Amino acid sequence: MTAVADEVLREGRAAVRREAGGVLGVADQLDETFVEAARWLYECRGKVFVTGAGTSGAIARRMAHLLGVCGTPAVFIQAADALHRTMGAVTEGDILIAISRGGGSGEINDLTTRVRERGAKVIALTADAGSELGRRADLVVELDSPPEVDPGEVIAMGSTLAVAVWGDALAYVLMRLRRYGWDRVPHSHPSGAVGRIEHVPDPLPALTFDATEKT
Repeated sequence: MTAVADEVLREGRAAVRREAGGVLGVADQLDETFVEAARWLYECRGKVFVTGAGTSGAIARRMAHLLGVCGTPAVFIQAADALHRTMGAVTEGDILIAISRGGGSGEINDLTTRVRERGAKVIALTADAGSELGRRADLVVELDSPPEVDPGEVIAMGSTLAVAVWGDALAYVLMRLRRYGWDRVPHSHPSGAVGRIEHVPDPLPALTFDATEKT
């Protein structure tokens, strides 16, 4: 192997380890806002929407997908398009999860304000609770990542993975709260390898919110 190849491998491995550290750090950031978000989605009798712009939009689309796979019906809503009509699908009792690291995306903030006016609740996922998005939301989840997880502190890489794993944890917890078994997953995910699973894993242990418990 050449010296250049060695350097490429070293840099690649270092990048993976930096981002892995950022993802692992999310575990210590889960707090009462995570519990409250889980309760809101569990008790929601309306629709769940997830939005974000740019790379956060890609994470929002992924989060909506995994929530749906795990038994919490959710759809991705594109913020700019929503301001041209599609937010008409948002009604009273719905929940919007809005993702924006800096919390200053104009279209996200505009959508957030307008869906609240329509009677929906907004959960903001941001690195700055005091941002414009944070001030406009009903519940703010602050997820911070070490600056080195994003190359040059400019390109959103590790920070978006931190948001993604927060959403993964939420989807998994909701699956247990809803007693949504593995046997139900292939029905809404019949294509691909998932739809061809023959051996269903053992049931997940159930979680239950105490009706008198509030965070």
